Amino acid sequence: KTCMITGATSGIGRASALELGRMGARLVLVCRNRERGDELVREIQRGGNSEAELMIADLESQAQIRKLAADFLATKKPLHVLINNAGVFNMKRELTSDGLEEVFAVNHLAYFILTLLLLERIKESAPARIINIASDLHKRATLKFDDLGGERSYGGMSSYGQSKLANIVFTYELARRLAGAGVTVNCVHPGGVATNLAKNNGALATVAWKLIGVFMKSPEDGARTQIYLASSPEVEGVTGKYFIDSKEAPSSAESHDANVAKRLWEVSAQMTGLPATGA
Repeated sequence: KTCMITGATSGIGRASALELGRMGARLVLVCRNRERGDELVREIQRGGNSEAELMIADLESQAQIRKLAADFLATKKPLHVLINNAGVFNMKRELTSDGLEEVFAVNHLAYFILTLLLLERIKESAPARIINIASDLHKRATLKFDDLGGERSYGGMSSYGQSKLANIVFTYELARRLAGAGVTVNCVHPGGVATNLAKNNGALATVAWKLIGVFMKSPEDGARTQIYLASSPEVEGVTGKYFIDSKEAPSSAESHDANVAKRLWEVSAQMTGLPATGA
C-alpha cells in the first residue's frame, strides 16, 4: 500500500513512518526540512524498506500544498492511505504567507486542501483510508465563524482546540460525502504526546513543554492509533468515527452538527479557492 504522511520527520508522524515502513508500506513522506527528511529515509531503508520517497512542502503555504499534490499526481502512483498529521501550536497569533492565521491554516485548511486535491486518486485507489489527527481539546472549543482567524480574540489553547474541532467536523462531513466510494475517513486523538509541537513559542515554553513531556506518552505510543487505522483489517469499512487508544470514542455535540459542517466546508472552500461541491 502507498501511504502519504504529512509532518513525517518528528513526533508521531516520524513514529508512524518508521512503523509503517517496517510493515512494508510504500511511503511518501512530506516534510519541510530536506536534511531531516533524508535522515528519516535512510533510517527506514536501514530497517529493510527501500520504498520511501521524500516530498518537500511547507503546509502553511497553499501554493506549496498545490505543488505537492500536483507533483504526487504526476507520478501516477496510487494512494491507499493519507495521514494528515502535520500541525502547529502558537501561543501568539501568527500569519502565514497567505495572510491567514497559522494554526487554523496548517491544522485545518492544509488537511482540507491536500485531501481534496488528492481525492480522485484516493478514490481510484480504493479501498483507501484517510486519517486526520485531531485532539480531545476540541471539546473545549467552538468554531467561531465570525472570527476564525482570531483577529478580535486569540488564545493559544482556544485556537488549537478550534482547529482540532474543525478536523473532526471535516472528517465526519467527508465521510458522509464519500459513502459508498470505498474510502474511509476517520480521526484520532493521539493523547498527550511528548513532541516538538510547542517549539515555536520561545525558550520558556520549550522548557515547560519538555518538563511536562516527562508525564506524556512517547511518540511511539501516541502513534499507535493512527497506525492501527492505517493498517488494521479490523477497521476495514469503518468510517466517520473518532478514535482514542484504537477504540471508537465520543466527540463533542458541535462536531456532529450538520449545519456547522456545511458552513465549515463552504468557508474552507472560500479560503482555499476550491469548489464547495468538492467530494
